[in-house]
Amino acid sequence: MLLVLISFLGIHFFLGDVQAQSVTQPDAHVTVFEGDSVELRCNYSYSGTPYLFWYKQNHDQGLQLLLRYFSGDPVVHGVNGFEAEFQKSKSSFHLKKTSVHLSDSAVYFCMLNLGCFGPGEKVS
Repeated sequence: MLLVLISFLGIHFFLGDVQAQSVTQPDAHVTVFEGDSVELRCNYSYSGTPYLFWYKQNHDQGLQLLLRYFSGDPVVHGVNGFEAEFQKSKSSFHLKKTSVHLSDSAVYFCMLNLGCFGPGEKVS
């Protein structure tokens, strides 16, 4: 079965009037077969250590947090077999899954938080 994963979002964050931070997902649409592996790319622009998130949104539903990176181990294991690796030298946080399922067809969002929330704070 053919799956279409839509990777989408370019967010710009402004800190005062001095600098803009951004997240880009270069792949607008990714099409894979059920059982194949997939990688959704996420690149960011920020000189500090960012807090990075991957969310999934199914049709007519809210965002579901898949995983997040604050610090520590650069490989983050999330829900449903998703993982991402924080690579500061490449300014990237690519989402990967070794075997996709029909239920993985959705819109995926990579997001950058510049420290408004700490690792122990709940975002609702």
